[in-house]
Amino acid sequence: MAELRDKRLFLLDMDGTIYLDEQLFDGVTAFLRRVRELGGRYLFLTNNSSRGVEGYIEKMHRLGIETTRDDFLTSVDATVRHLRRHLPGKKCYVFGTRSFYRQLEEAGIPVTDDREDGVDVLLCGFDTELTFQKLEDACILLKRGAEWIATNPDWVCPTWYGSVPDCGSVCQMLTRATGRQPLVIGKPKPAMVELALEKTGFSPEQAVIIGDRLYTDVACGVNAGIDSIFVLSGEGVLADIEEFDIHPTWVYENIKRVWEDMR
Repeated sequence: MAELRDKRLFLLDMDGTIYLDEQLFDGVTAFLRRVRELGGRYLFLTNNSSRGVEGYIEKMHRLGIETTRDDFLTSVDATVRHLRRHLPGKKCYVFGTRSFYRQLEEAGIPVTDDREDGVDVLLCGFDTELTFQKLEDACILLKRGAEWIATNPDWVCPTWYGSVPDCGSVCQMLTRATGRQPLVIGKPKPAMVELALEKTGFSPEQAVIIGDRLYTDVACGVNAGIDSIFVLSGEGVLADIEEFDIHPTWVYENIKRVWEDMR
């Protein structure tokens, strides 16, 4: 059995793991400080493509945690890596927010919001600016044979009042309409963990991923061959382990309990 105290790279989900809306969970600051005391590194991982890292930096500041761009890895980062490696130069129709569009554009990815503009790839993210026109454009492009990539498979995004449909739910609508299935890049696929290991130089044995969803966070750890912690402070509940048949290395009530075991 792996020892939590031996871990040095902590890959942290955010929504439901360290905060919910504007509420930072108890013990987060102490946990992050303990990671630094151990000579380790933490990275915040998110499947949310709807806004850039700058928004997360600002939010963390409001919550009392100072961060930089290098403290984050997003599904957009992993998607850019995939596009550069496997679809270089291909033009992407961006089914997502203007922030998502700008992130891709700044990374040098050819992008458009015009379905008649020589589109090669339909690229779907979590779209808080969703319109019926985008749904129609997506169906037309998929019927034409465009490649289909989704940043993440999450069914819902948590909010203070409950949940809203995330990228996975919208992609399911498109699948029902067209019979097509997207290639998913973010968690639970291993790409984000692989990128984190490349970026930091830590070994898989030194890494652990922490999150509140079995089917994305914990499954990502399983698929990438690293240990995982399932926290019960967000969407997931203990019964999910049997339902999804995905088994974390450890289960904790919340991040405070993780910190207490690291002291």
